[in-house]
Amino acid sequence: MRSRILALCAAPLFLSLAACGDTWGERAVTGAGIGAGTGLAVGAVAGWPLLAPVLVGTAVGAGIGAATTPKH
Repeated sequence: MRSRILALCAAPLFLSLAACGDTWGERAVTGAGIGAGTGLAVGAVAGWPLLAPVLVGTAVGAGIGAATTPKH
C-alpha cells in the first residue's frame, strides 16, 4: 500500500517535467524522468515489483525524449 501512495505522489512530480528542454540531452533527461514516474505509477498500481517498470520507463522515456528533439 505504501508503494502505491508513493507512486501517486511522485507521478505528478515527474510529469511536471514534461516538455522541458530544447537540446538533445535535456529532452533525453526530462523524458527519462517522465518515463520513470510513469513506470513507477504503473508498477505500483498493478502490484508489480517497482524496479523493472521504472527501468523500462526510464529507457523508453529517454529514447522518446531524444528522438523528439525539435530541429532549429
